[in-house]
Amino acid sequence: MSEASTAIPRKTGLQTGVGVDFGTSNSAAAIFDGRKVTMVQLETGSTIMPSASYIDRDFVTCTGQEAIDTYIAQNQGRKVEMSLEVLGEARTSTGQMDMSTQLPAQAETHLVYGQAFNDGSLPGRLFRGTKRLLGSVETERVMIFDRPFRLVALITPILLRIRQAVVRAVQSVIQGSDQPEHACIGHPVNFEGRDANHNRVALERLSEAYRYAGIKTQTFYPEPTAAALSYLHANPGEQGELLLTVDFGGGTLDLCILRRNASLFDVVAIHGIGLGGDHIDQCMFRHILFPLLGKGERWHREVDGKEVETLFPFDAYEDLLINWTVSYMLNQNEYTTPVLDKIRQGAADADKFERLYELITQNYSYQVFQAIKDCKAALSYNESAVLDIPEIDVEVEIRREAFEKMIANLLERFEAAVDDTLARAGVNRDEIHLVLRTGGSSLIPAVRRSLDARFPGKVVEHDPFTSVAAGLALADYYGYGVSRSDSCL
Repeated sequence: MSEASTAIPRKTGLQTGVGVDFGTSNSAAAIFDGRKVTMVQLETGSTIMPSASYIDRDFVTCTGQEAIDTYIAQNQGRKVEMSLEVLGEARTSTGQMDMSTQLPAQAETHLVYGQAFNDGSLPGRLFRGTKRLLGSVETERVMIFDRPFRLVALITPILLRIRQAVVRAVQSVIQGSDQPEHACIGHPVNFEGRDANHNRVALERLSEAYRYAGIKTQTFYPEPTAAALSYLHANPGEQGELLLTVDFGGGTLDLCILRRNASLFDVVAIHGIGLGGDHIDQCMFRHILFPLLGKGERWHREVDGKEVETLFPFDAYEDLLINWTVSYMLNQNEYTTPVLDKIRQGAADADKFERLYELITQNYSYQVFQAIKDCKAALSYNESAVLDIPEIDVEVEIRREAFEKMIANLLERFEAAVDDTLARAGVNRDEIHLVLRTGGSSLIPAVRRSLDARFPGKVVEHDPFTSVAAGLALADYYGYGVSRSDSCL
């Protein structure tokens, strides 16, 4: 990706600038009429909307908080009914002739099956965090009830809902205004993905989805630069100042260094890695809950007439447990039978496996992750917080110090990314005049302390959940964004 560019405003002729921040966890949108930035209401009473979509068996889609609520209501306590996927038929011959037909005699006909992954009782699929897949070249389609869905189709309903809310907001600000078909679209510095073309692929998919949602005139702008722009617009400063923006969100960590240039600015360096709040949540799940669900416990069973003792095969459950959108797959005999066996043995650890059984059979994974997010948020303001998950009988006090030890490796990656950004700019810490801290994960005290230690007296918090959308609206109005054809992403 490009690491440096100069923001040069141009007259766009727009009455209103529109900015859309489609995020990994949440989305926001803003409009700018030349005088005032207004956040768009996306949910009842909120300008923040979960980036979620839910598709039922009739292929009816709902989005946002409604998608999450519907998923919970329809899936809680549901028994998974796995069946084999039929790929076709195979016929074998006896090698003899059937004299009545003069054709080879058939010995039998049987169906050919694929991997057992069809869940016959699944009422619908919830998709959240789909943005993290956009740069995955190998992930083109997702099977939903035997119908292949492109990733573009999964995010288009979310973007359509956002655009409809933007239209209402613009028309309320400018009476009689036409429905806007333009927007400046935010993107991370680097999408997640291993292929060399993952950024290009992600932008192509994102652009296509926005077109389907009715946003035909598109420009793109890096999310950390947009966050900085919204700050600079409201806070004029001295020429030549260097500003570092740290945008730590749900899926990515994005950073940029800008230099003020009169009323404009130059982008000196830009950097981003796949590190965000989702990774922290999974880390907390592993450290806190795995031991409470049976990880590390012994298992006694009879094999070939002999009693054998081994570790319970908890590793077979781990990946599905920490990815809540697919954890319902655990609710089948392959996984529940060993758990029930442990419970029947009545050992001292039986309560842990009862807890695991409840989580699996009642499909409580989303509630568990929501409780983890709530606990994490509480630790941003308190020295301790209770991880309270009544559905699986968990109530654990977590000290902030213990939480920070859990995520120590992730914090090291955070600090390395900050240092890498400085190195890309060819500047040292002392040369930075101001550090803008934004994004939900930037509220974590250890993150705040890390930045304060590196840049004492220079760090300010800047609208953690709305700064990017506001900056994108400004970029749209002033013409800072670039079209995909012009972009070197």
